[in-house]
Amino acid sequence: MALAVEQNWSGKLEGIAVTRYQHGLRTRQIEVIEAGHPVPDEAGESAARGILEQAKKLGPDDLLLVLISGGGSSLLSLPAPGLSMQTLKSLTGALLRSGADIREMNTVRKHLSAIAGGRLAAASRAPVVALIISDVVGDDPTHIASGPCAPDPTTIEDAKAVLAKYRIDFRGPFSESPKAVNATNKVIATAYRSLEAAAEVFHRRGFRPQILGDTITGEAREVGREMAALARRTRGPAVLISGGECTVTLTGEGGRGGRCSEFLLSLGVENPAVWAIAADTDGIDGSEDNAGAIWSPDLSKQPGAREALARHDSYGFFEQAGTLIVTGPTRTNVNDYRAILIP
Repeated sequence: MALAVEQNWSGKLEGIAVTRYQHGLRTRQIEVIEAGHPVPDEAGESAARGILEQAKKLGPDDLLLVLISGGGSSLLSLPAPGLSMQTLKSLTGALLRSGADIREMNTVRKHLSAIAGGRLAAASRAPVVALIISDVVGDDPTHIASGPCAPDPTTIEDAKAVLAKYRIDFRGPFSESPKAVNATNKVIATAYRSLEAAAEVFHRRGFRPQILGDTITGEAREVGREMAALARRTRGPAVLISGGECTVTLTGEGGRGGRCSEFLLSLGVENPAVWAIAADTDGIDGSEDNAGAIWSPDLSKQPGAREALARHDSYGFFEQAGTLIVTGPTRTNVNDYRAILIP
């Protein structure tokens, strides 16, 4: 997004872009900083502080152009006053393991931040325009990257309720977020458009596409089980296409693998006769090096699928099968993509 602005901007331009490690591109006017994701780190904290300081220096005749995409909640991490980065790391890790969905996680993070939840826009005297690539269900700017330029309807009490729900012991400090900010938030790319593009491809290949929506959430293995049953009831040739963001609640130490590969393994265990793909559009499924994986009917002959699913080791299963999808950085994040091909 920063590179696209440089290539199309005619006036004076300066700024900071923060992205995950090994995802940076060469820019001339905008400084690029690489930082931690999905767990924040000190590099992201430094970048966020620099962005906030630049925003505060702007005047009414300037423009604060904010480029937002998924991942911003961890990359743009500036702890609220009185909160250390180490504590924020610990809390983020606990939330990632808990099974909390992205809205719940961001409700907590907005009340532990000095820049999210509308605070970046509130710090600027200049007009604020935020261009947003959505990776969350519903495409609501307040939930994308924890809404640095959007008014936040949630409260500290809401954040405490999420922590209590998942039995995470943290008693503060919290920071209340602004409920009104002066900014224009425009969503310019969505998960649903990626599903429509996929449907066009399958239609040209003679398969009847059924878009199930981009709002599918829930425990990854449960969603996989439900999709397997739906595929059995669907007459081919057809393809079931869906987006959304599932969760994985770890029991015990867990193995390796993210929500896409766990969904796919559950699907394959329940309905081994289909072909299917599940991948995160940013190229990273959870914290591993793969975007996702592919299931094919011949994988039913590979032993250990149910055991791998039981110990949350979908990465290990698909790595052994040789069907991991490794794209490297795509530098675009419009949530997860799933397609189930029914002959």
